Amino acid sequence: MRQATALTTGIITCGLLLTFSAIAFGSEKSAPDSPASLESISFTRDVMPVLTKAGCNMGACHGSFQGRGGLRLSLLGFDPAADYEALVKEGRHRRLFVAAPDRSLILAKPLGRMPHGGGKRFEIDDPAHRVLRQWIEQGLAGPSPNDPQITKLEVSETEFVLKPGGTVGLSVQAHWTDEHARDVTDWAQYEAQDERVAYVSPTGEIRAVGPGRTSVTVRYSGYVAAVTITIPYGEVATDTPFLENNLVDTFITAEWKKVGLQPVALADDYEFVRRVYIDLIGTLPTPDEVTSFVADSDASKRSRLIDELLERPEYVDYWSYKWGDLLRVHRRYIGDKALWTFRGWIRRAVREDWPLDRMTRDLLTARGNLYADGPVAYFYTDQEPEQLAETTAQVFLGVRLQCARCHHHPYEIWSQEDYYGLANFFTRFEAKDNGDGGRYGGAKLLRPINRVSKDKRPKLQVTPSVFGHKVDPQQVEGDIRVELADWITAPDNGYFAQNFVNRYWSYMMGRGLVDPVDDLRATNPPSHPALMDALVKEFVEHGYDAKHLLRLICNSRTYQLASVVAPKQDTDNMFYSYHSVRRLPAAVLHDAVHQAAGVAAQFDGLATGTRAIQLPDPAVRSHFLDTFGRSQRASPCECASTDKPDLAQALHLINSERIHQLVVHSNGRVAELVKQKMSDELVIEQLYLATLSRPPSEKEMQQVKRFVQSAPSWQAGYEDLLWTLLNSSRFVFNH
Repeated sequence: MRQATALTTGIITCGLLLTFSAIAFGSEKSAPDSPASLESISFTRDVMPVLTKAGCNMGACHGSFQGRGGLRLSLLGFDPAADYEALVKEGRHRRLFVAAPDRSLILAKPLGRMPHGGGKRFEIDDPAHRVLRQWIEQGLAGPSPNDPQITKLEVSETEFVLKPGGTVGLSVQAHWTDEHARDVTDWAQYEAQDERVAYVSPTGEIRAVGPGRTSVTVRYSGYVAAVTITIPYGEVATDTPFLENNLVDTFITAEWKKVGLQPVALADDYEFVRRVYIDLIGTLPTPDEVTSFVADSDASKRSRLIDELLERPEYVDYWSYKWGDLLRVHRRYIGDKALWTFRGWIRRAVREDWPLDRMTRDLLTARGNLYADGPVAYFYTDQEPEQLAETTAQVFLGVRLQCARCHHHPYEIWSQEDYYGLANFFTRFEAKDNGDGGRYGGAKLLRPINRVSKDKRPKLQVTPSVFGHKVDPQQVEGDIRVELADWITAPDNGYFAQNFVNRYWSYMMGRGLVDPVDDLRATNPPSHPALMDALVKEFVEHGYDAKHLLRLICNSRTYQLASVVAPKQDTDNMFYSYHSVRRLPAAVLHDAVHQAAGVAAQFDGLATGTRAIQLPDPAVRSHFLDTFGRSQRASPCECASTDKPDLAQALHLINSERIHQLVVHSNGRVAELVKQKMSDELVIEQLYLATLSRPPSEKEMQQVKRFVQSAPSWQAGYEDLLWTLLNSSRFVFNH
């Protein structure tokens, strides 16, 4: 009797629940077809893509670090096991009801039948709803270690050329380890890099919006791909009358023809000489150097000048300074004595034109005394294995791996295992007391060991690996970092050569073939892949010679095109149809101001005449350099320094007492010119050459003469002219 009563009570209770379900969530008749006609649902292969496509595990929703509404999922579904636990077992088991699937919160909330912070995500007849409901009806099967793993994501086409308004649909196929392949077009996620050029719908249909080039990112289950979209500016050109100096011009000309662009004319000698001096040696040409170059009638003078600049001492100063920014040479990390040792090693490498693979190997395998062996400082600038992994990936491979420290990289295939695999290369060395009794700082001797150091244990201790290349420490005799250096600098490792080709190209051309320059990934493809491949091949074949790469770029007619301030086409200059105008880097601008004014710089603690590009680190105080965005060397990112103009910079040039003192200095350029009792025309011309690297036009000459003659004195007029030129855009920008 008691059992019968319990059974009756259960039936009544169940009936009430089902009645409530029908009222609150809709009749059972509105549910999809019976799952008997559908295939078995896999949590990993079917449910996880549904949650990702619906946006449930995005960073702005349940995929955030703290979750949303009491539910926390792994970002973009990188951890199916944890997500299964959260959905099925947490939340007092209220999220899923096998006996009554439509009462499940995971269905009711996205359908809008219950309050949901994320709003309505799908309709009852959507495939997403059918998959989730069928999975619940089938008993909530969970992930298994034996589940097939995705091996490849394949897009039907990787490049499209469309006319404005044209459309094309993508087809995406995923392949698994069980040799199963499936069309996942409806479940993949799509994102257009620049929606001014192309828009992509949630179903993968691309619509051309405006002329230019962009990429569409395709993501599915941790795998990514990219599709390049090009929309021509006009009719595709059959011929572009442009002489080609080298392979750079060959590939760029082909792109102009493809998109219907015509390049501007070549820069004249005045514009070229200023540009190449600034780009190669970070220094303005003197008036005599400008006039001498322009007067030279030799047809090969530009090429000859490039060779001469690459051998100048200023080349060593400038590129050592740039490497100092990249490697974060700073006394805050390594102290004063090691600062000069590390800096000296960099200067030697630049002066002797060491191949970049040699520099890299020396840094990654450094050992010895911090105060005697410069590369050892690399392991004191960053000391934790995780920090060393991030810096190594970004500096030498151009890969931003930081995201993978906590979760699967959202825009790449790199996982936490990849992140900590790289970090584990930096666990087998230790710092020991160098036996000097503390006279030079104590324990500063770095040496490799054949075990994991007790103070260098990363969060995950996995097999040392770099982007899939695993190394068994038990099979390595000696320093395991040698294995890492071998892989990174190997000719068949595309990341290393592509990284430095891209960096040096951006230094010369104003933007990288991949932009940002240190963010190489499948979803950020090169704007000109064929040119990138050709430059990488050239760079590798010439032994990673930085000077050869710079010489190749600067000798191209593409580099030597005239600059354009307000282009009507190719506004971001992705196709390099003109030369981009860029503000001078902070150190270069500082030196240019002093050189133009004819007054040597003075930094605290350093010899008079020390230039900004010769400074050892940012600890040398300079309000000017800080205002104009010098790198504080706190990050290996190229973005640590900036050449973006702002109001504070303009006000500094206009109002700075220091700038005024340079202009009116008793031994400055103006004072010296006045002493020589030159004519107005010659003084004005000299001031133009010293600042803008060109003489004034006839119109400018007449205007300036009237201005000078109306001043209280000749000298005051010339000083005002110099101040005006220093504040002009033509001086502050490289063009």
